Amino acid sequence: MSGETGERPVLSPLQRAFLALEETRAKLLEAERSAREPIAVIGLGCRIPGGANDAESFWKLLRDGVDATGPLPRDRWDVDRCYHPDAEHPGTIAARNGGFLREVDTFDAPFFGIARREAEGMDPQQRLLLEVAWEALEHAGHAPDTLVGSSTGVYVGVCGSDYAYMQLETRDRGLLDAHFASGIGHSIVSGRLSYLLGLQGPSITVDTACSSSLVAIHQAAQALRAGECRMALAGGVNLILSPDLYIALSRSRMLSPEGRCRTFDALADGFARGEGCGVVVLKRLTDAQADGDRILAVIRGSAVNQDGASSGLTAPNGPQQEAVIRLALARADIAPHQVGYVEAHGTGTALGDPLEMRALGAVFGPDREHTPPLIVGSVKTNVGHLEAAAGVTAFIKLVLSLQHREIPAHVHFSTPSPHIAWDAIPVRIPTTTSEWADIAGRRIGGVSSFGFSGTNAHVVVEEAPDDTARSAEREITAAPAVSPQRYLFVLSAHNEHALRELAGRYAIAVANCTNDALAKVCYSVATSRAKHPHRASILVRSVEELLAALTALSLGEPHDALTTAVVARRDPATIA
Repeated sequence: MSGETGERPVLSPLQRAFLALEETRAKLLEAERSAREPIAVIGLGCRIPGGANDAESFWKLLRDGVDATGPLPRDRWDVDRCYHPDAEHPGTIAARNGGFLREVDTFDAPFFGIARREAEGMDPQQRLLLEVAWEALEHAGHAPDTLVGSSTGVYVGVCGSDYAYMQLETRDRGLLDAHFASGIGHSIVSGRLSYLLGLQGPSITVDTACSSSLVAIHQAAQALRAGECRMALAGGVNLILSPDLYIALSRSRMLSPEGRCRTFDALADGFARGEGCGVVVLKRLTDAQADGDRILAVIRGSAVNQDGASSGLTAPNGPQQEAVIRLALARADIAPHQVGYVEAHGTGTALGDPLEMRALGAVFGPDREHTPPLIVGSVKTNVGHLEAAAGVTAFIKLVLSLQHREIPAHVHFSTPSPHIAWDAIPVRIPTTTSEWADIAGRRIGGVSSFGFSGTNAHVVVEEAPDDTARSAEREITAAPAVSPQRYLFVLSAHNEHALRELAGRYAIAVANCTNDALAKVCYSVATSRAKHPHRASILVRSVEELLAALTALSLGEPHDALTTAVVARRDPATIA
């Protein structure tokens, strides 16, 4: 049959080898492209000291240069009994202040379908993470209840075990049950979130101490590039519930007696402990653009390394800090002089600050003759050292700064540290909030996090491209308008009280909106929020009408534009 037309030509060995070489080259190019794929930040949630419970309030805290540290809450332990001004005094703490959250013992268990007995056995860090992750997804425009079965990964940094120690100290061993094991396990911090939302991507808890949450963000970005998940939640959580670690850190003289981080200042005397939670939602940039997601910023590259054998197990290692920054920049394909701002680890210690600044100078100092000096700041001066949640808190600060094109003030800086060679390093510490000037048309920043364990991380972040934001026209076209002049605003909650509270929060949120944005607001609320049994719909022509109806709903009063209903729903399975 060799004479039939359409017969495939016989290739010579040299031709076959050439084709194989071309195929291999194409695969290598694709692998390299995937390894450098930018990662979009499409949503975030947070609980930060100072009442910063969302992006807006956190940015206001930063922009206003607020010091959110304060007295240790008296509902944690006997503060007066545990305090002593002498750090060498056994069994006591030589600090009273830090960055703390309020009401960490509260949790709406029915909202997540969790039985009360199970919720009581859960580490409050688990509870807090569930709440913040839920809010981060809604902030990203993805209703959490629509992700069941999705290839969504979860990467969470956590290192504190205070609740476990408290349970073991105070509970009768005869009362320990299955909830104790799942309630205190670090692996369950990420696993429970994946379980409750039905997420089927990788679910990993990271413990590298202070760098945990930035390492988690790095791992999430790598998993997205490798195709292990299509979307990822990454962040960290930290709560301070027991005095034990406080006492140990005080004896090691790591803590600031005043309870404030005076990073890079002559009066720096240690760090202030802090607590909080932060979660970011990530996608590959190409996927986020294809899905029409709002893009807050873009991760260009990241890296993680270890100090290895150095001057001490917990001592910082300047050369390795320099190395991890250089590696992250190389992966991002960004030259050091293109970076305008670095969010430093900056704990405020006499040893750590000079080492970190020396590393920053070595990396970013050369070739800056024709660009502005590098600006360096640290969120720890505002809120303290949030330990496992420190990295994600700094990362969120950087994202918000890029969004607003402003660099917040670095507080508690008046006299530069004499241990830093300022004349040899082209850096500037921002003492007031200022405009973030571009460098050759780009705004690029870096964020560092260095762990007590010796594990270091650095992430390079750039502002979102102008053409990637979801267009207002698309949202308005898709908005559920009942008529050209009327729009439907819907909201839901799991009980009537929660519905009223939600209406009150929405009333505050929409108070400054314009009528031009009404369709956008209605579309966002309708498509990015989970649906719960207690529901309300409001049919309005203006923001003024919407505000009046929301206010009425929050007060339990009727309104002509308002309709409420309760929809039966089978609760998810719980462990009794």
